[in-house]
Amino acid sequence: MLKVLVKKQMTEIFRSYFYDAKKNKARSKRATVLYTIWFILLVAGILGGMFTILSRTLCAPLTGAGIGWLYFALMGLIAVLLGTFGSVFNTYSVLYMAKDNDLLLSMPIPVSVLMVSRLLAVYLMGLLYSSVVIIPAVIVFWVEAEFSLASVLGGLLLILLISVFVMTLSCALGWVVAKISLKLKNRSFITVVVSIVLIGVYCLVVFKAQTLLSSLMAYAMVYGENIKAAAYPVYLFGRVGIGDPGACAIVSLVVAALFALMWVLISRSFLKLATSTGKSERKIYRETTARQKSVSSALLGKEFSRFLSSPNYMLNCGFGVLLLPLCGIVLLWKGGDLIKLLGEVFGNRVGSVPLLLCAIACMVASMNDMVVPSVSLEGKSLWLVQSLPVRPWQILQAKLFVQLLLTGIPMLFCVLCLALLRVFSPLDLLLMALQTLSFVLLFALFGLFMGLKMPNLIWTSEITAIKQSMGVMIVLLGGLAYTILFCIGFLLLPGWKLGFDGYMGIFGVMTLALCAALTLWLKKRGSVLFAEL
Repeated sequence: MLKVLVKKQMTEIFRSYFYDAKKNKARSKRATVLYTIWFILLVAGILGGMFTILSRTLCAPLTGAGIGWLYFALMGLIAVLLGTFGSVFNTYSVLYMAKDNDLLLSMPIPVSVLMVSRLLAVYLMGLLYSSVVIIPAVIVFWVEAEFSLASVLGGLLLILLISVFVMTLSCALGWVVAKISLKLKNRSFITVVVSIVLIGVYCLVVFKAQTLLSSLMAYAMVYGENIKAAAYPVYLFGRVGIGDPGACAIVSLVVAALFALMWVLISRSFLKLATSTGKSERKIYRETTARQKSVSSALLGKEFSRFLSSPNYMLNCGFGVLLLPLCGIVLLWKGGDLIKLLGEVFGNRVGSVPLLLCAIACMVASMNDMVVPSVSLEGKSLWLVQSLPVRPWQILQAKLFVQLLLTGIPMLFCVLCLALLRVFSPLDLLLMALQTLSFVLLFALFGLFMGLKMPNLIWTSEITAIKQSMGVMIVLLGGLAYTILFCIGFLLLPGWKLGFDGYMGIFGVMTLALCAALTLWLKKRGSVLFAEL
């Protein structure tokens, strides 16, 4: 029974490798093997290769200085961090909030067996993420520093202890996430905020990585003594990797005790959390007057509700909503230095600086592509909107206006921030506003065009329509191609001879002409296509 349950859990986690959601059927054995090989290459080749390079960078200097424990402490902590954050949300959904909890609990399966199967799935996922870091670190230490019985046993024990500790920590954090989620009314924004914070932390770490490594190499002995004095458990944790018997015994006992504590706590709360349906709020009916909405307002409200209710939709198709205001703030803060730098690099072409700023703004705006999957996301419920007593063009307009509002308003904020710098003339600012806003309109119209030409209404997971769509890929590449062509025409081709004002005017008129053509097609042919889907 346990083997069957564990197999079921792992099949659910890697479902996309065995099942084609777009075609609604199982993949062939050949396709499954190819997907598996691709996954192994991605995890072991790319991620494992990155941490192998990092291990080789740290191993020789730290072991040469006699502080090999610091090397294992650093790589071990990175493995714990990656393993925990890589599996904590999986723990939340697999262990506590799985959709088949009621079904499995109704069967003659002991609760302990069900718990063990879920914990093994959590353990295997944590092991997958943490081993990408710690296994290359251990092998690099054996090759470049010491290969002895003590180091081999210590390295293997460290891999095991990290995997068990990651599972323990993931279960604890997953329990916290499960408890909090039962109290939340709007979980979508919480998911988006947490994801953005993690992305920001990752970018900050990557940006500061070289500086941190240089500082670590220069003051390794000082940092080692400070860690040993202030964080002795970390010192013992690092000593396990080099095979210190005392450290191995102490750390093993601590990890085992934490695991036992976690098991006791989960055993007591598993049934309660697994059968919880969330907080039920009691409301007292009060008679109110319903406010009548126009057709356009009601349809627009429906589209905004769809966008704001899905973290996947917001994160994958609306990242520009955050980045455009951020670019405006950066312009106010460092705009003078940026304009000066661009002027020094591209000073031989008058007007290059404002043109490049427009190109950057358009490229950031192209991260908003929520209109492309909006038709596909109707899915099997498409007949509901088609049956409404409204014209198809009104429905398409509502989908279009979501992207126009969420991109156009932040873009206007960027233009306003640029105007506050008082660097460019009013005519230049007007042309820059014309170009960027016309691009926003063109990109939205083109996105709706591709969404109608390449819809996918038979998905089983919304992420299929949001990310795994050929229409989305074509629109994103089209936005990039437009921006590149916009720059090449002025910087490399004779466009600069027209002057900045002339070039921007001509390009703006061409963009608006394309917008007019796409609008005409969407009102006539696009409306017919939508009605016939």
